[in-house]
Amino acid sequence: MWCGIDLGSRNVKVALMDEEGVINYYIFDTIIFYREHGKLTQGKLQVHLDKLLKVSHINNVVATGYGRQTINLANALIIPEIKAHVTGAIYSTGLQDFTLLDLGGQDSKVALVRGGRMVDFQTNDKCAASTGRYLENMAGVLDMTLSELSKHHADPVDLTSTCAIFGETELIGRIVEGYDPKNLAAGVNHSIFKRIRPMLQQLLSPVIVFTGGVAASPALTEIIGNELGVKVLVPSMHQYAGAIGCSVIARANFLKNGE
Repeated sequence: MWCGIDLGSRNVKVALMDEEGVINYYIFDTIIFYREHGKLTQGKLQVHLDKLLKVSHINNVVATGYGRQTINLANALIIPEIKAHVTGAIYSTGLQDFTLLDLGGQDSKVALVRGGRMVDFQTNDKCAASTGRYLENMAGVLDMTLSELSKHHADPVDLTSTCAIFGETELIGRIVEGYDPKNLAAGVNHSIFKRIRPMLQQLLSPVIVFTGGVAASPALTEIIGNELGVKVLVPSMHQYAGAIGCSVIARANFLKNGE
């Protein structure tokens, strides 16, 4: 068994690959994972993964994610997020040339992939205004579920604030002005696109592979494709791209070292 772990800001995603290449997926609330399954010992997070995942033996563990720099997982190789997500996207799609867009709970990443190798990338972890947390907050203001918010992209109300906090204030103002909630929801989805557009345009390809929790939004997928004139591909396990990439690297390292 080879284990990949993505220590996200909202959820910990785990991909466990067996000898036949079959992957099983697990997801845990981040705080609960740290509190109930981990113990900090000498600056490293100790987690009994075999017991947690109910397997007899794990050969290699590779970890990445938002929490990798603050929580150092014991007995694991720690790798950069962008490397994990690119590897996961390649494995999930079979593509060798594309632009990766990953929108997570608190950061956004764009990478240019050519010949199965990442040749350039950009990240934004300074502002939450193009992330899942922003969408959660705006859905709360609109009194919508995330699923409902993610349906709307037509006739958007223009939202100009570039800050997540001020964006909420602006949205409340638009509600007071009497705009239709569906058009406001469309405006929220378009506002995310406007924030990631510069990164995408600098590293654009005919195909964008969209991963991360926000990739569950059909509205944002539609907006990106229409506005940039590209094909947007969302892998079936888009939320697990980082964990998948880690499991692939764990297996490759194990076989390379002849263990």
